[in-house]
Amino acid sequence: MEKINISLIYPENKIPKLEDQEDILPNISSEVLDQIELNTVIDLRNSRLCDYFTYDKEVIEYRQKVFEDMIDNPELGNILLEVQPILSDITEIRRISSDSDSGDGYLYSITEIELYISAIEMLHNGLRSIKNGFKSEAFQTLAERINELTESDYYKDLNNKLKELTSRVREVKSVTIGVNLDSQLRPDTAGVLSVNNEKFKSGELLNKILRLDFKNDEYTCIASLVPFKKNQSENQQIALSYAFNNALNHVFKSSMKSWRKVVQTYILENADFLIKLMPEIEFIVKGTELVETLTASGNNLTYPEIYPMDEKIFDVQGIYNPVVASKLNEKMVENNFIFDKEGTFYVLSGPNRGGKSVITCAVGLTFALAQLGLPVPAKSAKISPVDAIFTHFPTGSEDTIDKGRLGEECARLDEIFDVVTSNSLVLLDESLSSTGSFEGAYIASEVLCGFSMVGCRGIFSTHLHELSSMIDGINKKCVADGGSMIDTLVAGIDNGQRSFVISREKPDGKSYARDIADKYGISLERILAKINKNN
Repeated sequence: MEKINISLIYPENKIPKLEDQEDILPNISSEVLDQIELNTVIDLRNSRLCDYFTYDKEVIEYRQKVFEDMIDNPELGNILLEVQPILSDITEIRRISSDSDSGDGYLYSITEIELYISAIEMLHNGLRSIKNGFKSEAFQTLAERINELTESDYYKDLNNKLKELTSRVREVKSVTIGVNLDSQLRPDTAGVLSVNNEKFKSGELLNKILRLDFKNDEYTCIASLVPFKKNQSENQQIALSYAFNNALNHVFKSSMKSWRKVVQTYILENADFLIKLMPEIEFIVKGTELVETLTASGNNLTYPEIYPMDEKIFDVQGIYNPVVASKLNEKMVENNFIFDKEGTFYVLSGPNRGGKSVITCAVGLTFALAQLGLPVPAKSAKISPVDAIFTHFPTGSEDTIDKGRLGEECARLDEIFDVVTSNSLVLLDESLSSTGSFEGAYIASEVLCGFSMVGCRGIFSTHLHELSSMIDGINKKCVADGGSMIDTLVAGIDNGQRSFVISREKPDGKSYARDIADKYGISLERILAKINKNN
């Protein structure tokens, strides 16, 4: 039978080879995902989220249909959740079997085959009931392949052979052990004398009375060999179990040998495709759970229109931060965000806790979710993928012993410039705040000039209000040399309250400072009111 090669997240002509994986992945590291907190809401155990990113339009749209099917058919998620632990058990059985010194591990093979058949049956029954409702090529193909398997002669033959063998194995209730003694009554040799379909009886007087059975036979124990599993160390228990398993393996070896070839040529090939799907299934299930959480709290989600990377389109209406929304479990304040020729890179200023970091991460999360194939947090979205996402956020473990904090920040920025391209996204949050405002603004202006000349998209969220006043000069200097335009954004305050609305305008640093001073009771008006009251 032809070996199955199927993926739930790649079209058949796009399934990457292992050796080519890194060459086709955007540069979006686990560290970046930790910074924007995507790893906290899509927490994978069997793989890394950063391995699922793509900038291929065909792959993204393929996955979008997969997630549509997951949302439209909740029972599909239940099927995948139920099959996950079975696939995990198959993986564990294989690991134990390969680690075992018992040789062929025939009994492990029986268990693996049973698990494999139960997984196939579960998928067959579940997918068959909803296959006509699938929009995605992925689930249509999976349903067809599973159906082909269950209808194949190989599968039917396997099922029959398994039933025959397991009926014999499962009937085993006890084994009779024979031990030869030497002249000093010391154990000399030991082995299995028979395999029985009855459990032996304890032989204790109370049990005889309760059974009204006082006769002795070959199934009645006259003395316990050892207090099995009582007062034994773990190593002793393992040694005994190992000995019995070895003996049983030997007993059934001749029965299993006749169809071992079937196991090797069929199971190892056809079960492998399910094992390979296990990480993809987890990714799809966890991604769907995030979508369901956001939808349940009333937040908008949309599948973005994907544009060529070099067009650098990012026009998102009603954007919000999905991580914050999932934690608060409530509808978020929405904003409109666009990168265009007048604003390829933004300087975002505003008050403390005014939403600067939240919107900065929201933009990164929107790119990331789009390039995973998931719906994005917005009412509508047009997006050109990026080849990388870089973050420069405050860290809790700066290498400040030799460099100092400012030196460490500059070193990390320098590393970004080593690899950033015109198709990258750069997110900076409170960068260069470890030095004075004058020095910080000057260094930041140099950094912004650099990103302008690269032509990448990005956001510089900052308290350095002086930096905003330098933008016109930066643009005048850089655009003439072929750089891209930098613009300003402001996190708003409405009547002294943070509105979390982000506006594309020039900041008024004084008004923010006045509102903050009033909030904390140290505006001149409030100070004078207190002085007058005290006098």
